[in-house]
Amino acid sequence: MLEALTDKFTGVFRTLSGRGRISEENIRESMREVRTALLEADVNFKVVKDFTETVIEKAIGQEVIKTLHPGEVMVKIVYDELVNLMGPVDTRIYFVQPGPTIIMMAGLQGAGKTTTCGKLAKYLVAKGHHPLLAAADLQRPAAVEQLRIVGEQVGVPVYTDPGKIASHGQVTKGAAVAVCRAAVAQAKATGRDVVILDTAGRLHIDEALMGELKEVNTTIKPHQIYLVLDSMSGQDAVNSAKAFNEQLELDGLILTKFDSDTRGGALLSAKMITGKPVKFLGVGEKFDALEEFRPEGMAQRILGMGDILQLVETAQQNFDVEETQKLQAKMEKGEFTLDDFMAQMGQVKKLGPMSKVMGMIPGMAQMTKQMNMGEGDVEKQMGHMRAIYDSMNAKERRKPDLLDSARRRRIARGAGVGLNEVGQFMKQFEMSRDMMRAVGSMGMMGKLKMMKAMMSGNLSSLGMPGGPMIKTKKSGFMEKKDRNKKKRR
Repeated sequence: MLEALTDKFTGVFRTLSGRGRISEENIRESMREVRTALLEADVNFKVVKDFTETVIEKAIGQEVIKTLHPGEVMVKIVYDELVNLMGPVDTRIYFVQPGPTIIMMAGLQGAGKTTTCGKLAKYLVAKGHHPLLAAADLQRPAAVEQLRIVGEQVGVPVYTDPGKIASHGQVTKGAAVAVCRAAVAQAKATGRDVVILDTAGRLHIDEALMGELKEVNTTIKPHQIYLVLDSMSGQDAVNSAKAFNEQLELDGLILTKFDSDTRGGALLSAKMITGKPVKFLGVGEKFDALEEFRPEGMAQRILGMGDILQLVETAQQNFDVEETQKLQAKMEKGEFTLDDFMAQMGQVKKLGPMSKVMGMIPGMAQMTKQMNMGEGDVEKQMGHMRAIYDSMNAKERRKPDLLDSARRRRIARGAGVGLNEVGQFMKQFEMSRDMMRAVGSMGMMGKLKMMKAMMSGNLSSLGMPGGPMIKTKKSGFMEKKDRNKKKRR
């Protein structure tokens, strides 16, 4: 996501850093490139104009021209302005006492509203709440049945009234209000503390849609109203949000499909144009793929700085605590086996698509690009590594040093990979083992130094190939050589 924007920002800052000294014209020239990149990302024109002018004004005002590290100062200025553009954001949901707290979900068809209702319900369950879903979209074909299935999948009850379902334009006036009122009554009777209303959607905003939503709003008086938007629709999504907000007074926005090829227009324009913050991001198809939106983390990702806090939070939610503690104990003893290596890989896979994970680690996105790794290449390589591991016998897994040429050929045939991939796999294991031993033997100051290096994106100090912590051989994914290409003389 946002790769094109990240590449452009990275290129601009690299150019500024390489100059040593820069002029006001250099700054203006760089921001012209940024301006073009933002417009190509479908960011609102007024947002782009105000953003670039503010950055130029602050850059010149802070005398970036006179500093020895103009690139670093410019990164800080742009980062601060991106955070201001998208925030501040309070992702907390304020619950009423006595309950239930009523959350109304609105949005156009195709934005992913019903699925997002399920994601929000699962998010609330994880926070210790007991939500109830209400199927108030009565005229979209199979909408009620879809929400019922979603409820089953996330383990949350769904209130439905099949008798009020009708074809488009034939729903009885007040039917949606009746369903919502009955859902709230059921929530009170069954001890549910949150009701999520899945309201009607249309392919476009029309009078009938807004009339129904306003009726639900004025009668039921929800405590929070969230608008679900398709982030891939760019400025169209922001224009829809503005129209909805004028009628309903929204409390926040939820952008879906953010794991897709998102250019960033909706995200970067939404707050300034609508005055309403993006509170959550849908970052995948699974029901746990709903992230609280953090402007600071997103600004870091856009600038290629990663988002360590989000990575840690995701890891805490997905990692097996007992398995992690066992690995920690082994690290402290200087032990790290091939079984541990594969178990660790299994834990990492729980974090989601590797392209997303790489984007959260400072400098890693650029590193994978330099190694010519495209979308899905990491998953493919991990699949090959699992096949190699599965082709080994128990003795070989316990003592990898036994792998002579004959054994490696047998393993390669069994895994359906090239012999060189078996060698790469073993190098990667040895590199990880050396890293784990080094980390395990560190004192507290050493570990703090490592965390500081990660936060700054200085991966060379983490014991990566050529780093000072440990010496390792370079290994991993390499671009295939063209053997037919003539050598240059």
